[in-house]
Amino acid sequence: MWNNLPCDLLTNIFSFLSADSFACAKSTCRHWQACASSAAGNYPFLLQNHHPPWFVALPLHDHGALCSCYALNPSNNNWYVLSMDFLPAPVRYVGPLDSFILLRPTVSTFLQLGLCNPFTRQYKPFPKLNIKRTNPAVGVVPVRSVASPNNSLFCETNATLQNSCFSSRIYVAGGMSEASRGGATYEPTLEMYDPQLDMWWVVGSMPMEFAVRLTVWTPKESVYCDGVLYWMTSARAYSLMGYEIGSNTWRELSVPMADKLEFAVLVLRNWRLTLVGGGVCVSGACVWELGEGDIWVLVEKVPSEMGMKLMGDRGSWASTKCVGGDGAIYLYRDLWSGMVVWREVGDKSRSQWEWYWIEGCSSIRGKQVRNLQIKGVLIYPNLVPSFIF
Repeated sequence: MWNNLPCDLLTNIFSFLSADSFACAKSTCRHWQACASSAAGNYPFLLQNHHPPWFVALPLHDHGALCSCYALNPSNNNWYVLSMDFLPAPVRYVGPLDSFILLRPTVSTFLQLGLCNPFTRQYKPFPKLNIKRTNPAVGVVPVRSVASPNNSLFCETNATLQNSCFSSRIYVAGGMSEASRGGATYEPTLEMYDPQLDMWWVVGSMPMEFAVRLTVWTPKESVYCDGVLYWMTSARAYSLMGYEIGSNTWRELSVPMADKLEFAVLVLRNWRLTLVGGGVCVSGACVWELGEGDIWVLVEKVPSEMGMKLMGDRGSWASTKCVGGDGAIYLYRDLWSGMVVWREVGDKSRSQWEWYWIEGCSSIRGKQVRNLQIKGVLIYPNLVPSFIF
Protein backbone atom coordinates (compact mmCIF):
# COMPACT_ATOMS: atom_id res chain seq x y z
CA MET A 1 0.00 0.00 0.00
CA TRP A 2 2.74 2.47 0.96
CA ASN A 3 4.50 1.84 -2.34
CA ASN A 4 1.36 2.84 -4.21
CA LEU A 5 0.70 6.14 -2.45
CA PRO A 6 0.56 9.12 -4.84
CA CYS A 7 3.74 11.16 -4.95
CA ASP A 8 2.05 14.38 -3.81
CA LEU A 9 0.68 12.63 -0.70
CA LEU A 10 4.09 11.14 0.13
CA THR A 11 5.67 14.54 -0.40
CA ASN A 12 3.31 16.04 2.15
CA ILE A 13 4.14 13.27 4.64
CA PHE A 14 7.87 13.75 4.08
CA SER A 15 7.53 17.44 4.96
CA PHE A 16 6.72 16.45 8.57
CA LEU A 17 9.84 14.28 9.00
CA SER A 18 12.98 15.36 10.78
CA ALA A 19 16.19 15.50 8.74
CA ASP A 20 17.41 12.05 9.82
CA SER A 21 14.02 10.41 9.24
CA PHE A 22 13.76 12.13 5.86
CA ALA A 23 17.16 10.75 4.84
CA CYS A 24 16.07 7.23 5.87
CA ALA A 25 12.80 7.58 3.95
CA LYS A 26 14.72 8.44 0.76
CA SER A 27 16.59 5.13 0.94
CA THR A 28 13.49 2.94 1.36
CA CYS A 29 12.74 2.30 -2.30
CA ARG A 30 13.03 3.93 -5.72
CA HIS A 31 9.48 5.32 -5.58
CA TRP A 32 10.11 7.00 -2.23
CA GLN A 33 13.45 8.31 -3.44
CA ALA A 34 11.79 9.91 -6.46
CA CYS A 35 9.06 11.49 -4.30
CA ALA A 36 11.63 12.68 -1.77
CA SER A 37 13.64 14.31 -4.55
CA SER A 38 10.56 16.21 -5.71
CA ALA A 39 9.91 17.28 -2.10
CA ALA A 40 13.51 18.38 -1.59
CA GLY A 41 12.99 21.81 -3.10
CA ASN A 42 10.57 22.80 -0.35
CA TYR A 43 11.98 20.57 2.38
CA PRO A 44 14.24 22.95 4.37
CA PHE A 45 11.50 25.58 4.59
CA LEU A 46 8.86 23.03 5.63
CA LEU A 47 11.30 21.65 8.20
CA GLN A 48 11.45 25.04 9.90
CA ASN A 49 7.68 24.92 10.40
CA HIS A 50 7.65 21.48 12.02
CA HIS A 51 11.01 20.99 13.76
CA PRO A 52 13.44 23.02 15.87
CA PRO A 53 16.96 23.75 14.60
CA TRP A 54 19.71 21.22 15.29
CA PHE A 55 22.64 21.85 17.64
CA VAL A 56 25.90 21.34 15.72
CA ALA A 57 29.09 21.04 17.79
CA LEU A 58 32.23 22.16 15.95
CA PRO A 59 35.63 21.38 17.54
CA LEU A 60 37.47 24.53 18.64
CA HIS A 61 40.94 23.06 18.27
CA ASP A 62 41.10 20.83 15.24
CA HIS A 63 44.83 19.97 15.40
CA GLY A 64 45.03 20.22 11.62
CA ALA A 65 42.02 19.37 9.49
CA LEU A 66 38.54 19.67 10.94
CA CYS A 67 37.67 16.00 10.40
CA SER A 68 34.27 15.77 12.07
CA CYS A 69 31.52 17.70 13.76
CA TYR A 70 28.64 16.41 15.85
CA ALA A 71 24.95 17.15 15.37
CA LEU A 72 22.12 16.81 17.89
CA ASN A 73 18.55 16.28 16.75
CA PRO A 74 16.58 18.00 19.56
CA SER A 75 13.39 16.14 18.67
CA ASN A 76 14.77 12.83 19.95
CA ASN A 77 18.11 13.89 21.54
CA ASN A 78 20.09 11.63 19.17
CA TRP A 79 23.66 12.57 18.25
CA TYR A 80 25.19 12.07 14.80
CA VAL A 81 28.75 12.44 13.52
CA LEU A 82 29.29 14.38 10.29
CA SER A 83 32.55 14.06 8.39
CA MET A 84 34.10 17.42 7.53
CA ASP A 85 37.03 16.12 5.50
CA PHE A 86 35.77 18.05 2.46
CA LEU A 87 36.82 21.37 4.04
CA PRO A 88 40.14 23.13 3.46
CA ALA A 89 42.30 22.59 6.51
CA PRO A 90 42.33 24.12 8.99
CA VAL A 91 39.20 26.28 9.51
CA ARG A 92 37.49 28.02 12.41
CA TYR A 93 33.81 28.63 13.06
CA VAL A 94 32.51 32.20 12.57
CA GLY A 95 28.71 31.99 12.72
CA PRO A 96 25.48 30.63 11.26
CA LEU A 97 24.32 31.84 7.86
CA ASP A 98 20.78 30.74 7.00
CA SER A 99 21.02 26.91 6.84
CA PHE A 100 24.79 27.06 6.37
CA ILE A 101 27.85 27.62 8.55
CA LEU A 102 30.22 30.55 8.06
CA LEU A 103 33.88 29.57 8.47
CA ARG A 104 37.27 31.16 8.13
CA PRO A 105 40.32 29.25 6.87
CA THR A 106 43.25 29.78 9.21
CA VAL A 107 45.97 29.28 6.61
CA SER A 108 46.06 33.06 6.05
CA THR A 109 46.90 35.79 8.54
CA PHE A 110 44.28 38.01 6.92
CA LEU A 111 40.59 37.21 7.21
CA GLN A 112 39.05 35.06 4.52
CA LEU A 113 35.57 33.58 4.76
CA GLY A 114 33.89 30.48 3.43
CA LEU A 115 30.47 28.88 3.53
CA CYS A 116 29.69 25.21 4.13
CA ASN A 117 26.77 22.83 4.42
CA PRO A 118 27.91 19.94 6.65
CA PHE A 119 24.91 17.82 5.62
CA THR A 120 25.57 17.95 1.85
CA ARG A 121 29.37 18.24 2.20
CA GLN A 122 29.62 21.43 0.14
CA TYR A 123 32.01 24.36 0.63
CA LYS A 124 32.27 27.76 -1.06
CA PRO A 125 35.09 30.28 -0.48
CA PHE A 126 34.10 33.93 -0.53
CA PRO A 127 36.04 36.50 -2.57
CA LYS A 128 38.76 38.44 -0.80
CA LEU A 129 37.86 41.59 1.09
CA ASN A 130 38.78 44.99 -0.31
CA ILE A 131 41.03 45.64 2.70
CA LYS A 132 43.31 42.97 4.16
CA ARG A 133 42.25 42.65 7.80
CA THR A 134 43.54 40.66 10.75
CA ASN A 135 41.11 39.69 13.51
CA PRO A 136 38.09 41.86 12.60
CA ALA A 137 34.58 41.34 13.96
CA VAL A 138 32.11 39.57 11.68
CA GLY A 139 28.35 40.10 11.75
CA VAL A 140 25.47 38.47 9.89
CA VAL A 141 22.22 40.25 9.05
CA PRO A 142 19.49 37.78 8.02
CA VAL A 143 17.09 38.94 5.33
CA ARG A 144 13.82 37.09 5.87
CA SER A 145 11.56 38.63 3.25
CA VAL A 146 11.76 38.12 -0.50
CA ALA A 147 12.34 41.42 -2.25
CA SER A 148 11.74 42.54 -5.79
CA PRO A 149 14.11 41.51 -8.61
CA ASN A 150 15.63 44.99 -8.57
CA ASN A 151 16.83 44.46 -4.99
CA SER A 152 20.41 43.21 -4.76
CA LEU A 153 19.31 40.79 -2.03
CA PHE A 154 16.68 39.14 -4.23
CA CYS A 155 16.27 35.35 -4.19
CA GLU A 156 13.88 33.98 -6.78
CA THR A 157 10.72 32.40 -5.44
CA ASN A 158 11.20 29.21 -7.42
CA ALA A 159 11.53 26.54 -4.73
CA THR A 160 14.78 25.11 -6.02
CA LEU A 161 16.41 28.54 -6.28
CA GLN A 162 15.19 29.54 -2.82
CA ASN A 163 17.05 26.60 -1.37
CA SER A 164 20.13 27.31 -3.45
CA CYS A 165 20.91 30.87 -2.45
CA PHE A 166 21.34 32.42 0.95
CA SER A 167 19.69 35.71 1.73
CA SER A 168 21.88 37.31 4.38
CA ARG A 169 24.35 40.15 4.39
CA ILE A 170 27.75 39.73 6.01
CA TYR A 171 29.52 42.66 7.67
CA VAL A 172 33.21 42.81 8.59
CA ALA A 173 34.24 45.59 10.98
CA GLY A 174 37.55 46.77 12.40
CA GLY A 175 40.62 44.57 12.54
CA MET A 176 44.25 45.37 11.86
CA SER A 177 45.37 46.41 8.38
CA GLU A 178 48.68 47.34 6.80
CA ALA A 179 49.78 50.91 7.47
CA SER A 180 50.84 53.10 4.55
CA ARG A 181 54.37 53.48 5.98
CA GLY A 182 54.75 49.88 7.03
CA GLY A 183 53.64 48.04 10.12
CA ALA A 184 49.99 47.68 11.10
CA THR A 185 47.17 49.96 12.17
CA TYR A 186 43.60 49.58 13.36
CA GLU A 187 41.12 49.72 10.47
CA PRO A 188 38.10 52.00 11.23
CA THR A 189 35.92 50.84 8.31
CA LEU A 190 33.22 48.27 7.52
CA GLU A 191 32.73 46.06 4.51
CA MET A 192 29.55 44.28 3.43
CA TYR A 193 29.23 41.16 1.28
CA ASP A 194 26.54 41.37 -1.42
CA PRO A 195 25.38 37.80 -2.21
CA GLN A 196 23.76 38.83 -5.48
CA LEU A 197 26.96 40.33 -6.92
CA ASP A 198 29.33 38.02 -5.00
CA MET A 199 31.57 40.89 -3.93
CA TRP A 200 32.47 43.11 -0.97
CA TRP A 201 31.71 46.83 -0.59
CA VAL A 202 33.21 49.32 1.86
CA VAL A 203 30.00 50.71 3.35
CA GLY A 204 30.91 52.81 6.37
CA SER A 205 33.32 53.92 9.04
CA MET A 206 33.55 53.83 12.83
CA PRO A 207 35.30 55.71 15.64
CA MET A 208 38.85 54.48 16.11
CA GLU A 209 38.03 53.52 19.71
CA PHE A 210 35.36 51.13 18.46
CA ALA A 211 37.74 49.67 15.87
CA VAL A 212 40.24 48.90 18.64
CA ARG A 213 37.64 47.26 20.88
CA LEU A 214 36.16 45.21 18.04
CA THR A 215 39.63 43.95 17.16
CA VAL A 216 40.97 43.19 20.64
CA TRP A 217 38.04 42.39 22.93
CA THR A 218 35.17 41.12 20.77
CA PRO A 219 34.52 37.36 20.45
CA LYS A 220 33.25 37.75 16.87
CA GLU A 221 29.69 36.43 17.31
CA SER A 222 27.00 38.96 16.52
CA VAL A 223 23.25 39.37 16.99
CA TYR A 224 21.04 41.42 14.70
CA CYS A 225 17.92 42.99 16.21
CA ASP A 226 15.69 45.88 15.10
CA GLY A 227 18.12 47.28 12.55
CA VAL A 228 21.18 47.12 14.82
CA LEU A 229 24.08 44.66 14.65
CA TYR A 230 25.43 43.98 18.16
CA TRP A 231 28.72 42.56 19.45
CA MET A 232 29.67 41.78 23.05
CA THR A 233 33.04 43.04 24.30
CA SER A 234 34.79 40.43 26.39
CA ALA A 235 36.90 42.87 28.41
CA ARG A 236 35.64 43.06 32.01
CA ALA A 237 33.36 44.78 32.62
CA TYR A 238 31.28 43.54 29.71
CA SER A 239 29.55 46.00 27.39
CA LEU A 240 27.75 45.98 24.04
CA MET A 241 28.70 47.69 20.82
CA GLY A 242 26.01 48.28 18.24
CA TYR A 243 26.08 49.35 14.61
CA GLU A 244 22.82 50.87 13.34
CA ILE A 245 22.85 49.90 9.69
CA GLY A 246 20.29 52.37 8.34
CA SER A 247 22.03 55.47 9.75
CA ASN A 248 25.61 54.14 9.70
CA THR A 249 26.06 55.11 13.35
CA TRP A 250 27.57 53.37 16.37
CA ARG A 251 26.26 53.06 19.91
CA GLU A 252 27.35 51.50 23.18
CA LEU A 253 25.12 49.79 25.75
CA SER A 254 25.79 48.69 29.30
CA VAL A 255 25.38 45.11 30.49
CA PRO A 256 23.52 44.18 33.68
CA MET A 257 25.88 43.28 36.54
CA ALA A 258 28.71 43.63 34.03
CA ASP A 259 31.56 43.60 36.55
CA LYS A 260 30.26 40.45 38.29
CA LEU A 261 29.65 38.20 35.29
CA GLU A 262 32.05 35.33 34.57
CA PHE A 263 30.53 34.79 31.12
CA ALA A 264 28.11 36.81 28.98
CA VAL A 265 26.64 35.93 25.57
CA LEU A 266 24.15 37.66 23.28
CA VAL A 267 21.34 35.69 21.64
CA LEU A 268 18.03 36.45 19.95
CA ARG A 269 14.90 35.12 21.67
CA ASN A 270 11.42 35.82 20.35
CA TRP A 271 12.97 38.58 18.19
CA ARG A 272 14.24 40.37 21.31
CA LEU A 273 17.86 41.12 22.14
CA THR A 274 18.67 38.73 24.97
CA LEU A 275 21.70 38.43 27.22
CA VAL A 276 22.68 35.22 29.00
CA GLY A 277 25.28 35.60 31.71
CA GLY A 278 26.33 34.19 35.01
CA GLY A 279 28.80 33.99 37.82
CA VAL A 280 29.18 32.93 41.40
CA CYS A 281 28.56 36.51 42.56
CA VAL A 282 25.20 36.60 40.77
CA SER A 283 24.12 33.22 42.18
CA GLY A 284 24.07 31.32 38.91
CA ALA A 285 23.15 32.15 35.35
CA CYS A 286 20.45 34.63 34.33
CA VAL A 287 18.59 35.64 31.20
CA TRP A 288 17.84 39.32 30.53
CA GLU A 289 15.92 40.99 27.70
CA LEU A 290 16.49 44.52 26.46
CA GLY A 291 13.32 46.54 27.01
CA GLU A 292 12.19 50.06 26.28
CA GLY A 293 14.66 52.81 27.04
CA ASP A 294 17.54 50.33 26.76
CA ILE A 295 16.65 48.89 30.16
CA TRP A 296 17.56 45.26 30.82
CA VAL A 297 14.80 43.15 32.35
CA LEU A 298 15.50 39.87 34.17
CA VAL A 299 13.21 37.23 32.65
CA GLU A 300 14.58 33.91 33.92
CA LYS A 301 17.28 32.15 35.94
CA VAL A 302 18.87 28.78 35.27
CA PRO A 303 17.53 26.27 37.86
CA SER A 304 20.18 25.90 40.56
CA GLU A 305 20.33 22.09 40.35
CA MET A 306 20.97 22.22 36.59
CA GLY A 307 23.53 24.95 37.01
CA MET A 308 25.44 22.90 39.59
CA LYS A 309 25.30 19.87 37.29
CA LEU A 310 26.70 21.91 34.41
CA MET A 311 29.51 23.41 36.48
CA GLY A 312 30.45 20.07 38.08
CA ASP A 313 33.42 20.27 40.45
CA ARG A 314 34.74 23.49 38.91
CA GLY A 315 32.41 25.79 40.82
CA SER A 316 32.85 28.49 38.20
CA TRP A 317 30.84 29.72 35.22
CA ALA A 318 33.92 31.14 33.48
CA SER A 319 34.21 28.48 30.75
CA THR A 320 30.48 28.30 30.04
CA LYS A 321 29.41 28.83 26.43
CA CYS A 322 25.98 29.64 25.09
CA VAL A 323 24.13 29.66 21.79
CA GLY A 324 20.54 30.64 21.10
CA GLY A 325 18.17 30.76 18.19
CA ASP A 326 14.63 29.92 17.16
CA GLY A 327 12.95 28.43 20.20
CA ALA A 328 15.94 27.38 22.32
CA ILE A 329 18.94 28.57 24.31
CA TYR A 330 21.77 26.10 25.02
CA LEU A 331 24.40 26.40 27.77
CA TYR A 332 27.30 23.96 27.42
CA ARG A 333 31.02 23.38 28.06
CA ASP A 334 32.52 20.58 26.00
CA LEU A 335 31.38 17.64 23.90
CA TRP A 336 31.05 15.11 26.74
CA SER A 337 29.47 17.41 29.30
CA GLY A 338 25.72 17.73 29.27
CA MET A 339 23.83 20.85 28.26
CA VAL A 340 21.24 22.99 30.00
CA VAL A 341 18.56 23.96 27.50
CA TRP A 342 15.76 26.49 27.83
CA ARG A 343 13.32 25.48 25.12
CA GLU A 344 10.01 26.69 23.75
CA VAL A 345 7.35 23.97 23.85
CA GLY A 346 3.78 23.85 22.58
CA ASP A 347 2.05 25.69 19.78
CA LYS A 348 3.20 29.21 19.00
CA SER A 349 -0.13 30.60 20.20
CA ARG A 350 0.13 28.79 23.55
CA SER A 351 3.84 28.14 23.89
CA GLN A 352 5.88 28.28 27.06
CA TRP A 353 9.56 27.92 27.84
CA GLU A 354 10.84 25.03 29.93
CA TRP A 355 14.25 23.87 31.19
CA TYR A 356 15.80 20.55 30.14
CA TRP A 357 19.01 18.64 30.74
CA ILE A 358 20.51 16.95 27.65
CA GLU A 359 23.32 14.44 27.95
CA GLY A 360 26.56 15.19 26.14
CA CYS A 361 27.99 13.24 23.22
CA SER A 362 30.44 10.69 24.65
CA SER A 363 29.57 7.89 22.22
CA ILE A 364 27.67 7.40 18.97
CA ARG A 365 26.21 3.98 18.14
CA GLY A 366 28.24 2.42 20.90
CA LYS A 367 31.56 3.90 19.73
CA GLN A 368 33.26 6.35 22.06
CA VAL A 369 34.18 9.76 20.65
CA ARG A 370 37.02 11.96 21.85
CA ASN A 371 36.08 14.73 24.25
CA LEU A 372 36.63 18.12 22.62
CA GLN A 373 36.25 21.80 23.35
CA ILE A 374 33.43 22.83 21.04
CA LYS A 375 31.60 25.79 19.57
CA GLY A 376 27.87 25.28 19.15
CA VAL A 377 25.72 26.57 16.30
CA LEU A 378 21.97 26.19 15.70
CA ILE A 379 20.98 25.52 12.08
CA TYR A 380 18.16 23.87 10.20
CA PRO A 381 19.54 20.83 8.36
CA ASN A 382 19.46 21.42 4.63
CA LEU A 383 19.68 18.16 2.67
CA VAL A 384 19.39 19.79 -0.75
CA PRO A 385 22.64 20.24 -2.73
CA SER A 386 22.95 23.87 -3.76
CA PHE A 387 24.29 25.32 -7.00
CA ILE A 388 25.90 28.26 -5.16
CA PHE A 389 28.77 26.02 -4.06
